[in-house]
Amino acid sequence: MSQTESVKRFRALHQDGPLVLPNAWDAASARVIELAGARAIATTSAGVSWALGRGDGERLTRDEMLGAIGRIVRAVSVPVTADVESGYGDGSPEAVAETVRALVRLGVAGINLEDSPGADGATLMPAEAHATRLSAARAAARDAGGDLVINARVDVFLLGAGAPETRFGEAVRRARIYHAAGAECVFVPGVIDAETIGALVRETGAPLNVMAMPGAPDVAELARLGVTRVSVGPAIAQAALQATRRAATELLRRGTYGAPDDSLPFPEAAGLFAAAGDAAANESRAVDAR
Repeated sequence: MSQTESVKRFRALHQDGPLVLPNAWDAASARVIELAGARAIATTSAGVSWALGRGDGERLTRDEMLGAIGRIVRAVSVPVTADVESGYGDGSPEAVAETVRALVRLGVAGINLEDSPGADGATLMPAEAHATRLSAARAAARDAGGDLVINARVDVFLLGAGAPETRFGEAVRRARIYHAAGAECVFVPGVIDAETIGALVRETGAPLNVMAMPGAPDVAELARLGVTRVSVGPAIAQAALQATRRAATELLRRGTYGAPDDSLPFPEAAGLFAAAGDAAANESRAVDAR
């Protein structure tokens, strides 16, 4: 599937809403999520960063993140939308464009691009500055011969920007600006009450992505509210880390190994990449023969 075909497929999935996007952090988690029935996969920058031994918040280089995203794209046959934080580099439109061109070459179908952090200690960057970056991302995808579903992240609620009574209005203002600048969806994480979510759907005038968190409505209720996309951020990665800690603690302290039902059976895990391994082996043999 070409990059533009993947984008077309991913864009169409937004019409059946809500599109549920489990977040992967490496090739294995992406493949498991695909086999669970996901129609598309989102990446989590936090999970990718942890897997590579760094903290979240653009502590990875562009190349490190691109390497991880590329492995995820190659591991699955469904569209992948990539969390690229604030775009890497110096945060300028030019830096965002460089990241987008590389992502198009990798075959990515969409991106999340966030409006934090701001300069000089500000929580958020000016909305107009982020709108310029979104426009640059759109142009870069086109110039690279591809396309992209752009999801503009609005961090007003997640990071507690401004006084509480101003946050809803500011989130709506930013969402409208970003949508006008070329973002097809707006992502407002940190909101979990149904009333606010429904109001955001009505007021932003753009397809809304919500991050499911403890206390948030379930997918059926989010569908009733009009939400277009549902993702979970680093929640699945956190669950995997907790399972690892629990198993390691039990082994080290009690000398036991946990219930077999808690783990993916070895034959299934071993078979996750069987077809890809066969293809790689065949390619290697063909190169040797030449």
